[in-house]
Amino acid sequence: MTEFDRILEENARYAEAFDRSALTAAPLTGIAILTCMDARIDVEDALGLRIGDAHIIRNAGALATSDAIRSLVVSQQLLGTREILVVGHTECGLQAADEGELSDRVAASTGHSVDMQFGAFDDLNEMIREQVRILRGHPALLQVPVHGLLYDVATGRLQTIS
Repeated sequence: MTEFDRILEENARYAEAFDRSALTAAPLTGIAILTCMDARIDVEDALGLRIGDAHIIRNAGALATSDAIRSLVVSQQLLGTREILVVGHTECGLQAADEGELSDRVAASTGHSVDMQFGAFDDLNEMIREQVRILRGHPALLQVPVHGLLYDVATGRLQTIS
């Protein structure tokens, strides 16, 4: 059995007991969360949330990219969120990554050169602060509280980054 087949079987079991059809797309807490795609981060458990409580936007590095901002604008304008959390984490793969080496790796493995910024950074706390600054100052976003948090993948603890 492939992993894909296993996922389809698990979904069939999930659908049999599905009881969330009454939830709406608007998050119950009014919070949108921008975090990393890292598989070690269980956002709902770490923040005490349940399905339907928050919008969770994930990308490599928890970066306030144009697409993340687009999602936050939709979250605010169409679905009523009024607070944003930026959650970075320890041991992030983009921390201290080399943009040039990553571009070379993509070219070597795919046979295609790409003109792409991956968002590598050196200082984790400063990266989180910068994402918060970007979101607080973006003209398409409402002026709402934006908080920076650091998730420790070794302990599961959150630390406020101001």
